Amino acid sequence: MRPGEILVEAAARPPLPKRRLEICEHKGAGHPDTLTDGACEAAAAALAGAYRQAFGGPMHFNVDKGLLVAGRSAPRFGGGEVLEPAKLVICGRAAEPNGRFEIAKVVTEAARGYLDRTLHRGAGNIRVECEVRRGSRSLEAVYDGAHRTANDTSFGAGFWPFSQLERTVLDAAAVLHSRELRARYPAAGDDFKIMGVRRDREIGLTVALAMVDGDIRSAAQYFETKHALARDLADRFGAAVVINTLDDPEAADESGLYLTVTGLSAEMGDDGQVGRGNRVNGLITPGRPMSLEAAAGKNPARHVGKIYNVLANEIARGVCEEVPEVLAASVQLVSQIGRPIAEPWAVSVEVLPRARLTSALREAVRGVVARNLEGLRAS
Repeated sequence: MRPGEILVEAAARPPLPKRRLEICEHKGAGHPDTLTDGACEAAAAALAGAYRQAFGGPMHFNVDKGLLVAGRSAPRFGGGEVLEPAKLVICGRAAEPNGRFEIAKVVTEAARGYLDRTLHRGAGNIRVECEVRRGSRSLEAVYDGAHRTANDTSFGAGFWPFSQLERTVLDAAAVLHSRELRARYPAAGDDFKIMGVRRDREIGLTVALAMVDGDIRSAAQYFETKHALARDLADRFGAAVVINTLDDPEAADESGLYLTVTGLSAEMGDDGQVGRGNRVNGLITPGRPMSLEAAAGKNPARHVGKIYNVLANEIARGVCEEVPEVLAASVQLVSQIGRPIAEPWAVSVEVLPRARLTSALREAVRGVVARNLEGLRAS
């Protein structure tokens, strides 16, 4: 293997639409894993800005470790109460700011702002704590030079275009988080998860959706609301939709139903952790090339765990849009710690050509990759 070589190959597996079974998942905006990812990412963006303002450029930090510890609540028809707030702990490593700003203040304010912007209700019932400490000198040294070098040995993966199932799952997620939906179904919470399955041409969506007890007066109203919402989604997306399949159909009280005080399972039912949720494209796709690297909270200037995952998706899309002979593409980028970010250790592009994978087509694909990498060098 020659370092820096861009390998372009024909896709080894059948195109996704020809596979009989496809699975795709999305964790919604209020899911504990998504909240933890989002809060850490907001903290990373705020720290990047603070270092830039204080020192004129990037410095070492990563706040890509976080844990959302669920609280305790007592849901009741007509409105219950939160007994103990959830706790969101953000930890990582960051260079000493030498008194120019307070790391804990930047991190907690950014996370607090993210929660307030994202959640329709319940944000005030999540405490934020910062446990960021100084990192190693060797990693801090990565930021000392003028050239952008990788601070980890890692890889990123991406693909384009999305399948019909993937688009359906993302579109359903947008509807479930919209204010329009809450105007029609006030009981719908922010915490949801969508599991999409395609068998041949049939798409089914299983949705877990936290319901808000203050807008539900009885078990009958609960079931009426969730069945009406399922019908709406099924009509909108032409899919079979079921919601909250664990519910007890014989329930006469709050027990056995997905009922919450705030619309968040984090108030009692579930914890969250960075990296367990959606990839950078908003999806969890076991049938596609996918990195398990947690992009959220990583330093946007040097950490390839973020940069390469974003770039791989951009390259895949660029290949499909700029090279008409390519129907679909997947990309993998591999780094070596200390190596220039614009010079990956390995690059692999798998394409689905309209006809044959010719030498000219390979060169066209390599050209798209090279332009994107050159953009890294210039940024």
